[in-house]
Amino acid sequence: MKTSYNPNQSPRVIIIQKLYGNFFNDDSDLKFSKHRFKKFIKDVVLGTIERDDVINDELKNHLSDDLEIDNLDKVFQVIIKSAIFEFLYKPKISTKIIIKEYLDASNFFLEDSQTKYLNAILDKIARKIRNNDARV
Repeated sequence: MKTSYNPNQSPRVIIIQKLYGNFFNDDSDLKFSKHRFKKFIKDVVLGTIERDDVINDELKNHLSDDLEIDNLDKVFQVIIKSAIFEFLYKPKISTKIIIKEYLDASNFFLEDSQTKYLNAILDKIARKIRNNDARV
């Protein structure tokens, strides 16, 4: 069951939509409408695109034993990549907040069982990237 979630209010939902369009629909039109968190949204979207190679290396380092990113649902791929960008380049945002907000946003796109799996993946990646401060 989907939650009553207003996607227009969540910066992470906008980030997921922009990145999905860019990575999978060849949508290079990255206009950012007025939003309270416009700078943050723009930083994460453009940073994730710019550092896609670095993010893919992180994925290979931390997930290659468990799963193949290309075999995951496309929304999963986008969420994981943008979360990794934040783990790496937004150190002032706690891991707990990053994971919680991506899970909240994922409820708009994914089923509950998929969200639980996503939670496990994000938690594992966060621990490896941020050296066990995932419970901060």
